[in-house]
Amino acid sequence: MKKTFISALIFLLLLIFMCTFPTFSEEKTKPDFSEAIRLIGTWLEAQRDYDHLPGISVAIVTDQEILWSKGYGMADLEKEVSSSPSTIYSICSISKLFTSVAVMQLRDAGKLRLEDLVADHLPWYNLQQQYPDTGPITIRSILTHSSGLPRESDYPYWSGPDFPFPSPKQVKAKLGTQETLYPPSTYFQYSNLGLTLLGEIVAEVSGMPFQQYIEENILKPLRLADTRTKLPESLWRKKLATGYTSLKRDGTRSMLPLFQAKGIAAAAGFSSTVEDLARFASWQFRLLEKGGEEILKASTLREMHRVHWVNPDWQTTWGLGFSVREVDGQTMVGHGGSCPGYRSTLNLDPRKKQAFIVMINAGGVSPNKYATGMRDILKKVTGKAKEEKTTVDLEAYAGHYNAQPWWGETVILPWQGKLAVFGLPSENPAKSLTLLKHIEGDTFRRLRKDETLGEEVVFERDKTGKVIRMWQHSNYQDKIR
Repeated sequence: MKKTFISALIFLLLLIFMCTFPTFSEEKTKPDFSEAIRLIGTWLEAQRDYDHLPGISVAIVTDQEILWSKGYGMADLEKEVSSSPSTIYSICSISKLFTSVAVMQLRDAGKLRLEDLVADHLPWYNLQQQYPDTGPITIRSILTHSSGLPRESDYPYWSGPDFPFPSPKQVKAKLGTQETLYPPSTYFQYSNLGLTLLGEIVAEVSGMPFQQYIEENILKPLRLADTRTKLPESLWRKKLATGYTSLKRDGTRSMLPLFQAKGIAAAAGFSSTVEDLARFASWQFRLLEKGGEEILKASTLREMHRVHWVNPDWQTTWGLGFSVREVDGQTMVGHGGSCPGYRSTLNLDPRKKQAFIVMINAGGVSPNKYATGMRDILKKVTGKAKEEKTTVDLEAYAGHYNAQPWWGETVILPWQGKLAVFGLPSENPAKSLTLLKHIEGDTFRRLRKDETLGEEVVFERDKTGKVIRMWQHSNYQDKIR
């Protein structure tokens, strides 16, 4: 009798445990991002046209996976080369992240310290210090852009049409004629010259050319086969996207010549693809989660992702090489890039293990706009997409509806058991997304922010049963595709 009671008690406890805690399979259930990806793709495909972009490539990373990647438009307009996730672009200042990783590798190896002076490693360093009674220019201050160094080497390499980037020898030749802008550790002053000097320190301390060090110690171990310290000239106008100017008044862009950053390569010379930068992001998420050492120590990467500089205005913060900023209460890290004919951004959310990469072969545009839009759309995925059941085929209503005189086209897509409505063009669809709840037949009602029901939206079908029109506020829009 006693054994029977104990057995029954054990069974009851096991039953309670299984009902209380999720099973292993439940814990591993991943959010369904398919509707979000469809919305993002629809938005970017249209926005490329509205923003007159030659081409744009994007990628979204969730932890160790490339959740989605896509190219829109043309890598070369005249040759009609399509953009894709494997299209190579100049990533310009994102180059600084690789240079910063190299510096931190050498720090971890005990070959330099962050408090070392630039002159400790570069005997030829002779830039004039205007403020001799202030603190020193250290490796740390260069990584945080608080060194007070000039923004650029003294050459007009951002000026077209030729963009005359100097050689390493020319950078050194002019260095002695330049002087600091501010006392060290006083203001944030973005400095390509500073990161150029760090590239020289990497070469000096490692005993090998900068390009070789980056390839052997970062690119090859991470299998970044399409990332280089320069632009591959043999692939230009093919796999390497052609750069175009900012938008002119007549709505066109002109092709720009191929450039090489030469002596400024450590700060702005690299090229890559969204797929390679996605792998670079996944490496960081992997290292932060598993700990240990891979390329860098996990503790070192965390150190780089922390704020090391706050400007006196409290508006600008920076890590070690990485831009570090607060977005919606969360820390975002990464970097942007802007070179003649190219714009790019790499945004990482270490807590969510998500990354958003955008590359564009044109000037005068904001890649961060697209990265932010993608992130905001993904944030709207609640994980309850299948929770709300409906008897109607939502796909029948999906599509583009024609523009009215005072707004652009309207897009309708299925979204978590409802219909999502947004207009084009749009800076960020997530901020203007309207949801329609099915009522009966072809009648829906707008779902207000407080979850109450708003006005009716009624869809009209033709004789074959195909949805052809949407009625709202006694006016209509025709379905165009």
